Amino acid sequence: MQLDHVGIAVADLPRALARWTAVLGAPEGPVEEVPSNRVRVAFLSAGGSHVELVTPSDGGSPVAKFLSERGDGVHHLAFAVPSVDRALADLVARGERVVDRVARPGARGRRVGFAHPAAFGGVLVEFVEGP
Repeated sequence: MQLDHVGIAVADLPRALARWTAVLGAPEGPVEEVPSNRVRVAFLSAGGSHVELVTPSDGGSPVAKFLSERGDGVHHLAFAVPSVDRALADLVARGERVVDRVARPGARGRRVGFAHPAAFGGVLVEFVEGP
């Protein structure tokens, strides 16, 4: 499995984009709406991986809850897998908790699915497939 990206929850996406673009020396990626996750995201290149800046598109999204409880910060780790459905099924077969039982549409035309933080010692893990 390869690290696809690190997701960072941010309350102010334009401010975060300016900060991270300066730090990484990477051009701003386009901001994309991801209705299935109720967020807006932007990806920045970071070597062979990416930093994903994530902001809620509505006040009821899980990222909005995260920000209200913890503020800006690392939200999740995402790993590239050949099949999100298979990765999630393998976790369930091992008795682990998952947020998604099947893949859903994600950013950049990819399919994604999340394991519950309890499955990875408190870390929210996303599996990414595609495009």
